[in-house]
Amino acid sequence: MGRLKTIIFIGTNKSGSSREAIKAAERLGYFTVVFTNNEKQLQQREEYIEVHEMIFIKNHHLSDMKKEVQKLQLQGKDIKTIVSFIDSQVHIATALCEEFCPNNISSESIYIMENKDETRVFLSDQPYTPKFIIVTPDVPIHYRMIKTMLTYPVMVKAPKSTGSKDVLFAEDEKQLKRHIQVLREKNPDDTIIIEEYVEGEQYLVEALIYNNKLLIAGIIKQEITHGRRFIVTGYGVLAHVPPTIQRDIEEILQSIIEKFGLEKAALHLELRWTRHGWRLIEINPRISGGAMNNMLQAAFGFNLVEETLKLFLGEQPQLQVTSNHYVFTKYIILAKKGILEKVTGRGRARKSPGVVEVYVKPKKGTKLTPPLSMGHRYAYVMAAGSTMNEAREFANAAAKEITFHLQEE
Repeated sequence: MGRLKTIIFIGTNKSGSSREAIKAAERLGYFTVVFTNNEKQLQQREEYIEVHEMIFIKNHHLSDMKKEVQKLQLQGKDIKTIVSFIDSQVHIATALCEEFCPNNISSESIYIMENKDETRVFLSDQPYTPKFIIVTPDVPIHYRMIKTMLTYPVMVKAPKSTGSKDVLFAEDEKQLKRHIQVLREKNPDDTIIIEEYVEGEQYLVEALIYNNKLLIAGIIKQEITHGRRFIVTGYGVLAHVPPTIQRDIEEILQSIIEKFGLEKAALHLELRWTRHGWRLIEINPRISGGAMNNMLQAAFGFNLVEETLKLFLGEQPQLQVTSNHYVFTKYIILAKKGILEKVTGRGRARKSPGVVEVYVKPKKGTKLTPPLSMGHRYAYVMAAGSTMNEAREFANAAAKEITFHLQEE
């Protein structure tokens, strides 16, 4: 009997793109192994039926992971690739892959993309990079100097922030000082990025790079709710992209490919169209989490995580468009906190016109809160339509059917 073709995943979420990728690997006939540092996943092991082996590795230490990879090899498993679809684990997965299953993906460029400060510095000479200042730990901050370089309002970011967690809006110097104090207390050894706040429509771009060639999987217009944090509550997949937007985005991506020297990669960008042209908000070296894979599948018919796996396995990804719908996904956030008693209206939402998928995350008894990060989006409704307005109206109407019944704490 031949050795077992195996894919190792570093981490997974319970739902969304990272989980879809493991299901895709199983469909493609691979033995699936997940390295997790989440004890809860081991307790709920039976829920992860597409995971053939789950291995607990505390704190995701690289040396511990290497030992586990070697053990798997000794058991006769043929490690074809090691991947992660989770923030902050992509670099570790790539570094492991460089050692055990080389696949031409540069862990150095991924390391830069995972750190917002490194990305800003690396792309500082590009016209789409916003004005920014990087504040290093233990160095006193000269607020007068900041005023000469940036005008308020500004954004304050931790370099490894994900899902809007440590991305803060400062209207004036007083607020900026408060935010810096909070971030410094939280991570005293980290740098802090202060950058210009740019207004404009925000777009998310999903892309694969294969043999230096660019494949755009989708351009998605985002709707942002500005409460205590900037939370994306709407995603509209464009079935038809205006030619100027398409051309501009391709140019920016080409410049990123050249600058990073990317041969093979999966990444997404967030960009804003401002009165001064395009500004790059961030780059992430993976597909977006949440409903992104399902959105693109509903719009165009291909499965992006499956094609991403093929890319990492050395095969040519095929983004074959078999349908062309506008798809809008409405995320549900809450205005007050409490303990979840029940959720009603799911069935009505599913039966609403145009609806493709309804997903509710929290279980009864969970403590819910207004959003301080993207992780505090508690449900979504995805709908397809012949125009963006139609898809949005379908999704918004169906989302109104869903009610979270909370018991006050």
